[in-house]
Parts: sequence; C-alpha cells; structure tokens
Amino acid sequence: MKRLLPLCLPALVMISACGPRSEPTADPSNAAASGTLAFANAPGGGETEAADSLIMRAQVALDRLAFSPGVIDGRQGQSYKLALAAFQEARGLPSTGQLDPATQTALFQGQGTAATLLVVIPEAFARGPFVRDLPHKTAELARFDHLGYRSMTEALAERFHTTPDTLYALNGPNTALAAGRTIRVPAIANVAPAKIEGDERGWADTLQRLGVAGDQPNAERIVVDKSQGTLRVYDKAEKLIAQFPVTTGSAHDPLPIGTWKIKGTSRNPDYQYDPDLFWDASKNDKAKRLAPGPNGPVGVVWIDLSKDHYGIHGTPEPQTIGRSESHGCVRLTNWDAARLAQMVHTGTEVVFQP
Repeated sequence: MKRLLPLCLPALVMISACGPRSEPTADPSNAAASGTLAFANAPGGGETEAADSLIMRAQVALDRLAFSPGVIDGRQGQSYKLALAAFQEARGLPSTGQLDPATQTALFQGQGTAATLLVVIPEAFARGPFVRDLPHKTAELARFDHLGYRSMTEALAERFHTTPDTLYALNGPNTALAAGRTIRVPAIANVAPAKIEGDERGWADTLQRLGVAGDQPNAERIVVDKSQGTLRVYDKAEKLIAQFPVTTGSAHDPLPIGTWKIKGTSRNPDYQYDPDLFWDASKNDKAKRLAPGPNGPVGVVWIDLSKDHYGIHGTPEPQTIGRSESHGCVRLTNWDAARLAQMVHTGTEVVFQP
C-alpha cells in the first residue's frame, strides 16, 4: 500500500466471543493530550474539481448526518448506496439509493459545498503516540502497552473517516506529514472536547481523534440486518436517526438471530485473547491480555449484549467493514462505533435479523 511520508463510563469487564473476561486497567497513553487537537483551515482550502466529486460530497454529508457510508473514498460502493437509501427513507423520499435531484436538495441543505478541505496538522495530533512496529497478528500484540496507530497516515485516515489510499490520492505520494504541515482531507469538522467526569480511559481524547462529537441523539432500539450488513438506530418515536455499515458473523460464528439488550459499554477497553474461542487460532497460541487502543481486536469500544460472549465493537481495519467476516460479533469502523456508543444506554433493545 502506498502511504504518505510521515516526518464515559468506567470501563466494564468484557465478555465476548471476540474476547472473554478481562479486568481493565488505566491507559495513560490515551489521556487527553496537552494542546489542541483541532485542525485549523489552511489558506486556499476551498474545493477542487478533482477532489470534490459529487459522490464524495454526498459521502461527507451522509457521514455528518449519521447515515454512514463507511470509509469516505468517493466511490459508489454498496455501503454508500445503503446509506443513501436510509437517508431517503428517514426524509420521506423514495428509497432508491440513487443521488437524484430531490435527494441532493435534502442532503446538501444547510451544508457547505466542499467535500474536502486543506487543514494544518496540529502539534498535539502529530505527537501520536504511534506504534510503528505493531504486528497484525492478534496473538503477538500482548507485549505492547498501547495498541495505537502505526503511523500518522493511519491516524489521519481515521480522524477524517477515510483510508490511507484516499489520502494518498488527494495529496500525492511525496506529501510530508508533520506538525504545521498542510494536507487535503475529507471535510469532517472539528468537534468540541467532550466533558466526561472521571474520564480515566481517555474517552474524550479518543472522540476528538476520531472527529466524533460527544453529544449524540438517544437510541431506544437498534436493528442489525444480516443480509444488508447494516445497523439501524431508532429513537423513542421509532424514527430512523442513524445507520452504519457492519460486518456480522460468519459460517463458523453466525449472528445470533433474536432480540437482546445492551448490558453496558466499555470505552477504550482491554481485551482478553483466548484462542479457545477462535476456530482459526493457532494451536500454539496462549491466552493473553491485550492493552487498549484503536488497533486492538475490538477497536476503541465494546458494547456488551445480553447474549453471552457477543457484542458490538470497533475494528482496526475499517476498510473491511461489509466486505469480510467476523467471529460472530458486530463490527463497525472505529468512528461509527464511537458514535453509536454515545447514542446507546443500558437496556437499549438490539434486534438481530436475517
């Protein structure tokens, strides 16, 4: 892969098919960073014809309105079409999944015209910390005290809800990344720091680094549709208020069809890797506790369900959402999982349907 050049609640015990019981510990590397994490707009930061395709504009607008297209990449993939269809349904329009004139009017109303912006990388964000030698195999992660981003490119991609390849396409292969440098990114705005009492796990910092506001509408019911690969969020009035693309189970670990409840939410969780729960684990793997971090097996958040060993969580591989299998749980991009975590509460109904 080509890359740019790099110059709450208290955490709960976690029980899952994706990871069994673990006693959480504080994560000092995820504490709120000194200095601002806000990205200042750079001079000349308006849209360009090459960067600001109509599709990318639509993806950015859908993301802002909580009808997530998954990664913002300017492509008409399945997640983008499903997000459009859900937005149309929520606005009383024909649910076609096509960006017709009526949908454009509703989608872009009150929003800026640019899909991308030129921004300046803040010093606090550039400090990381980054874990450049972090392995990809789960069983090899236990020796690290934080499962952070491997590079600034990866961190920037998650902050702006995109992929390293898209950043490369927007900026070119020789763009240097460092504090004070200018870079073109999808127009995901800064968010105000969330005010979280007793934030020992650094959740406010995580939300800022993901461009996710702490204040979100309340969810009363969630519906995960296995065939579509979507998670839909409804409020008390049964109004559709959000939709996210998800990966749900596999032939080895099928999604448990039925109605469940949310038991609690663990933000920046530890993870207990137990190879006995994974059909594809190596016979030589040992049970290990893994530290928190966005590149951990469940990403930045674990939403625990009343179905034993099952939950809803983030992922270290956002580009695979909707395109690969999971170990039975429901996976979202880290930024969508963080947003969902701010919507739900203990007792929220969760329906898994075929």
